[in-house]
Amino acid sequence: MSADASKTQKRREFRITEAESGAAFPVQVTPRASRNEVEGIRGNALKVRVTAPPVEGAANKALIDLLAERLEVRKSQIEIVAGQTSRHKMISVVGLLPSEVEERLFGKR
Repeated sequence: MSADASKTQKRREFRITEAESGAAFPVQVTPRASRNEVEGIRGNALKVRVTAPPVEGAANKALIDLLAERLEVRKSQIEIVAGQTSRHKMISVVGLLPSEVEERLFGKR
């Protein structure tokens, strides 16, 4: 890609999209953090910090636990559909509309 093309390319924004049975959104995970928290939006992803290390799925489990609590859903309703071994993941939440996910993550805007 040329330098001119990269300057004109729009920056992708964070979006919660409608999925087949709920909602989906990108997440950037920071393992081995000092606390578990939803930090906010960074680029096109929800920035989440978890205390668990990225070993044997511990960080993924901590991510699912944190999101289930924040979204007020069962852990079984949350699935990592892409990025199992990456810091950048795609999360699917079954049974919630994108607007419900946004409200539960960020409160009313």
